[in-house]
Amino acid sequence: MSVNRSLISPTSNPLLEQALRSKLERRAETTGGLGELEPLAVRLGLIQNTLKPRFRTPQIAIFAADHGLAVDGLGPEAARQSTSRLANQLLTSQLPVAVFARIQGLELSVVDCGVAESVAPHARLLARKIAHGTRNARVTSAMSLDQAHAAIRAGMEIADSLVGNAVACAGIGVGSHESGALVLSRLSGTPLSDLLISGPDMEEAHLAHLLQVLRAAQMRHKDVIDPVEVLAALGGFEMAVMVGLMLVAGSKRHLIIVDGLPACAALMVAARIAPAVTDYCVYSRSHSHQGLAQALKLFHASALLELGMESTDGTGATLAWPLVRSAAALLTEVAEGEEPGPTQPAPIQAASESAAPPQPSQAAADDLPGPATRP
Repeated sequence: MSVNRSLISPTSNPLLEQALRSKLERRAETTGGLGELEPLAVRLGLIQNTLKPRFRTPQIAIFAADHGLAVDGLGPEAARQSTSRLANQLLTSQLPVAVFARIQGLELSVVDCGVAESVAPHARLLARKIAHGTRNARVTSAMSLDQAHAAIRAGMEIADSLVGNAVACAGIGVGSHESGALVLSRLSGTPLSDLLISGPDMEEAHLAHLLQVLRAAQMRHKDVIDPVEVLAALGGFEMAVMVGLMLVAGSKRHLIIVDGLPACAALMVAARIAPAVTDYCVYSRSHSHQGLAQALKLFHASALLELGMESTDGTGATLAWPLVRSAAALLTEVAEGEEPGPTQPAPIQAASESAAPPQPSQAAADDLPGPATRP
């Protein structure tokens, strides 16, 4: 795969990290300590490879798709949902996430990756429908390898077209959480039950039914281990599109905010392709589902905010965004009585002037492997 280890550079940079920490320490002498904002500020500086991280035109993209697993019944809540209706509510600002995005200055897009029904045209709708929902992973592969590759390419194209340098990702759709649990379980070895238990009040009969359906899907594809093949066998179109977006965003040193279990599943696939992509991620959460807490542990991460919400994935990202902006402002906006100065320590600046880094582009999508090969 073209967007891989060679193009997604780790953010580790001891010299820059020390310079960032020193800058914060100087300011703390007069402003006091600001707790967890300070390590976040350091991380943002490392992501952008600068002493002065700044954000432009931040985006939130919510990826929508339906899942064939839903035909086996995923509980009463899933039966009441409609992915197309949820997408339309997002587009018409009928949900808090859309309102929060607007007031926080985040440009919201809804991506139709594979919604079973039609979604009404809208200026903020990106139509990238691969198919009208995946197939039932308990019976056959959720998608073909051709479809998985097409979805990854679509995500690469979206990321390549974004004008900003920060994007929040979330996935929605009937069966998206369960499908994400399957992908995470296979790639990490985590027991399915740990990812499916919503909390202590979850009905035992509901959990037993989910485990019966999903374990059957696991057994159907028990020999599949390649990350993209796992995605095709057990995942969803929204995850595949997010994989492509995350790979290109990481290659451009853009911040990625990961919200929800489907987005965590996409990140796990992307990280199996290019491990350094996780260096560019911070995490948020929009609900208290216990399985999501387990998913975050797989990345040794915690959410920026814990508000006890039970909302649509992506809501947490919109509320965490002011924290991200504030952390960057510690390094760029808080005056410390000095001249503007360079954006990098002198040795780094000299090295960067003598050797420019590679610049990936959308053309990288053309190098995706065909269905008979593995990334």
